Amino acid sequence: MEDMTPGNHSTVNEFFLAGLSEEPELQLPLFLLFTGIYLITVSGNLGMITLIVLSSHLHTPMYYFLSSLSFIDFCQSTVVTPKMLVSFLTEKNLISYPGCMAQLYFFIIFGIAECYTLAAMAYDRYVAICNPLLYSVTMSYQIYSSLISGVYIFSVVCSSIITGFMFRIQFCKLNVINHYFCDLLPLLKLACSNTYINEMLTLFAGMFNICVPVLTIITSYIFIIATILHIHSKEGKFKAFSTCSSHISAVAIFYGSAAFMYLQPSRVSSMDQGKVSSVFYTTVVPMLNPLIYSLRNKDVSVALKKTLERKKFM
Repeated sequence: MEDMTPGNHSTVNEFFLAGLSEEPELQLPLFLLFTGIYLITVSGNLGMITLIVLSSHLHTPMYYFLSSLSFIDFCQSTVVTPKMLVSFLTEKNLISYPGCMAQLYFFIIFGIAECYTLAAMAYDRYVAICNPLLYSVTMSYQIYSSLISGVYIFSVVCSSIITGFMFRIQFCKLNVINHYFCDLLPLLKLACSNTYINEMLTLFAGMFNICVPVLTIITSYIFIIATILHIHSKEGKFKAFSTCSSHISAVAIFYGSAAFMYLQPSRVSSMDQGKVSSVFYTTVVPMLNPLIYSLRNKDVSVALKKTLERKKFM
């Protein structure tokens, strides 16, 4: 984009969020649908964290990673969904410039944290299945707590750089964001100063933060599958595969929608297509993760029954 003359610049103090759909008859059904999704997300993720804290036999690295994932999903959904719900009820969904930057900042933090948490969970499954005898040593408290804290530190640093570069961009009179939250690409489309550095930074960060975790996950699963194939008993094979199947489905939905949104040039991507894929990783994935992991996990089901029985006797 070419720089406009200084006289044409007017500082934008607030933005309007266009929302998911502008069809009047869809506003109420969409509001009810996403309110339901948000309530399931909050109760599912906070319920999962509470269950893991209360159940002593779930105090293992696998479940600490899962509680971290639940925390990320709860935060990611809370950063995006409440503001999205407002757009279904009001004609003009306003967000201040600082509010928009804050939403972008936290959205990037939890998005990147989810990428690397899913990768850490794949590595955890690799150690558990491929080196079970060394599991307690390889996944010691120091190692898994360092992995979890490392994920958050890296996410905060990465988000601070990306959001920091957004402050150098000038926005003119165009202030309608064609999205339901302050995302990078829709914001860059409104800029009236040069966005080349920001676009390159977004593309590089997108590629790095999707490719590195994906390669980690793929490498882990190559070793996992090779190990499973060497297990002689059908029961053993099934047990090993069932511990990974929920993780594989969560990975496929999250990375598929994120890659569709970010790994294409901003001029090529259609914002309406982008909105649909964004719905997956901002609202659907955070709702599905606790359901996928709890319904398909025997330990979680047992812990839930025990916790409920304990409450009955209290």
